[in-house]
Amino acid sequence: MSENVERVLFTEEMRKTHTILIPDMLPRHFKLIAAIMRNYGYKVELLQNCGAGVTENGLKYVHNDSCYPAQLVIGQFIDAIKSGKYDPRNVALMLTQTGGGCRASNYIALLRKALARAGYPYIPIISLNFSGLESNPGFKITFSLLRKLVYAVLLGDLMMRLVNQSRPYEVVKGSADELADSWTAKLADKLVNEKGYNYKKVRKEFYNIVNDFTALECVRVPKTRVGIVGEIYVKFSPLGNNHLEDFLVEENCEPVFAGLVDFAMYCVYNSIADYELYHRDKLKKIAFSMAYKYLIKKQHHIDEALTSTGVFRGFCDFDHTRSLIDGYIGIGMKMGEGWLLTAEMLELIDDGVNNIVCVQPFGCLPNHIAGRGVIHKIKQLHPEANIAAIDYDPSTSPVNQHNRIKLMLANMETGKSEEETNTSDTREPLSV
Repeated sequence: MSENVERVLFTEEMRKTHTILIPDMLPRHFKLIAAIMRNYGYKVELLQNCGAGVTENGLKYVHNDSCYPAQLVIGQFIDAIKSGKYDPRNVALMLTQTGGGCRASNYIALLRKALARAGYPYIPIISLNFSGLESNPGFKITFSLLRKLVYAVLLGDLMMRLVNQSRPYEVVKGSADELADSWTAKLADKLVNEKGYNYKKVRKEFYNIVNDFTALECVRVPKTRVGIVGEIYVKFSPLGNNHLEDFLVEENCEPVFAGLVDFAMYCVYNSIADYELYHRDKLKKIAFSMAYKYLIKKQHHIDEALTSTGVFRGFCDFDHTRSLIDGYIGIGMKMGEGWLLTAEMLELIDDGVNNIVCVQPFGCLPNHIAGRGVIHKIKQLHPEANIAAIDYDPSTSPVNQHNRIKLMLANMETGKSEEETNTSDTREPLSV
């Protein structure tokens, strides 16, 4: 079959007949996003299928040298279509694209080829992007829709932070997730059905949610905090990281990571940096500077709510996070997670979270440069840092990954790094 696959547009008529399937990366965020899109007239369903069928279909229809997240996302789509739950003639698929130089910007081309090979060349694919990469007559990102999507990201980040700071300490197991599920359903209903549900009301919800989590019965004995950084899909998706958060909680640890809004600010700031580095498009720089200030302000609002009861830790100010990379990596390194990956490791250390798991798809060049490539430099200047770089791909056993993380946690007790533990006796130990 020819590799040139004709693009199928998502038309205005398809809004009435087609169900848009969205891959699962951040369940709470994406449930809210799906609810918002339904409110704007789209039939949307968040995929929940997982298991061997997802990986098998990904390997079958995507080249095995492709990025692991691409294999999982495309495998999840095709597994869902093959399940018989949907009419293939009445579904559309949605993927996000950043427009950067990472292979992630090519996922849609890979998905089109995979659908053609699987016998579904007629299924339209919608690109959710803000870079003008692709457009469809039946899907438009209006200012009103964009504003509501920002609300979903903020609310999702807040609940993710609260769950991770509650679940390791809860008296009744599962109570933190149950409370978050209840709030997710309540917020989804309000975003869809309550007229005039504006940001003023959303900001009040920040405090209502925090108050409910503060009242949750917990025993807050000291536990090891473990930071998670890495490629965005593997970092956030339970499917992509083999339920890493659950594993860390089982190991008596508290998972810690930055929210999705940090990645949004990273993408926005990169457009500002383009002007500072290359003097490109001053008007674009002004527009993105306004968007950046808007997101910074909203993150400060979350932080104020998080810390209002004195129980929970807030988010790090993103301007401070960005400043931490000086002397480590340049602001022009923006392929994939780019400089943000280095910044997040330094942010964790700055916050006293010295144990860090750097998750990355095997062969992910941006992550190996901005993640694994700077670990030695970070440890030279922060000898207290205990960092393990863990690769994820279909051939890697979850047991192997978990054992590597257990080794990292054991090294915390001895004061050794994983790199030192894996160094043979014939080599000089790393200077710390």
